[in-house]
Amino acid sequence: MKLEQDKPQHEASTPRLIRALRLTRLGLHFLRGAVLVATVYPCARDGRRLVLKQRWSRQLLDILAIRLDAQLAGAAPGSLIVANHVSWLDIFALNAARPVAFVSKAEVRGWPLIGWLAAKTDTVFLRRGSRGHAKVVNAEIDALLNADKDVALFPEGTTTDGSHLLGFHGALLQPAVETGRPVQPVAISYHAADGGRSPAPAYAGETTMAQCMAAILACRTLTVRLRPTQPLQAQAQTATARRELAHAARCAIAFKLGLPLASNRPETPPDLQGARPSDDGPTSSPSPAPAG
Repeated sequence: MKLEQDKPQHEASTPRLIRALRLTRLGLHFLRGAVLVATVYPCARDGRRLVLKQRWSRQLLDILAIRLDAQLAGAAPGSLIVANHVSWLDIFALNAARPVAFVSKAEVRGWPLIGWLAAKTDTVFLRRGSRGHAKVVNAEIDALLNADKDVALFPEGTTTDGSHLLGFHGALLQPAVETGRPVQPVAISYHAADGGRSPAPAYAGETTMAQCMAAILACRTLTVRLRPTQPLQAQAQTATARRELAHAARCAIAFKLGLPLASNRPETPPDLQGARPSDDGPTSSPSPAPAG
């Protein structure tokens, strides 16, 4: 089955001056986010923080000429949102549609500026390969869900180019099993002006951040689509409940994206080599969390 992204793209690229202006505005926007987090966040209530995070993320998409096409308003508060992972933009797209807390790898905490911003905006950091820390992270997620706060994670554990799904690792779905909170699968895809799938935002494989950014800036316009499926619920607290939830979420997202499961590549993400099967493997995002 050929995906829409295989269609030739005839749209002229963005003029170099426009690209430079977008990049400059993007840098200034991150600095503005840092100022907001340092000055406004400490005094703001939770509701105000969510508004700031959503507005900032929408402005980021606007700077890059990315239109948001999302349908997440119907998700129940305190949902565990699981999505396929294509780009560093996924985080901002989700926050622009519905501000959430994210699960991210612990290494992000040490990144200049980005790590600080992530830590200040409800990011839960996970140390990979540590079962003891996974239990701590699950407790943090559990507390957020019980406070009716949404938590988002990318159960593939890494990004793809959007043409297939990797296996979903279900370890961090355990809080949804224990609390009975809904799991909300969300299918993420990026589209060019002609409606066809665009590979430009994909931050996968050997693609560097600079290459990914250059590809995004070269597009005159893009659309990011967020399509929820029916929410899922664990039927019982069994030993296989989280594995079953992960499998059901993967199937639902694959169907929404038009990706037959039979054609999806089953390989383990590079950063999860040697991990246990999907019900035990940790789930985390390789991308930084957003600023507020």
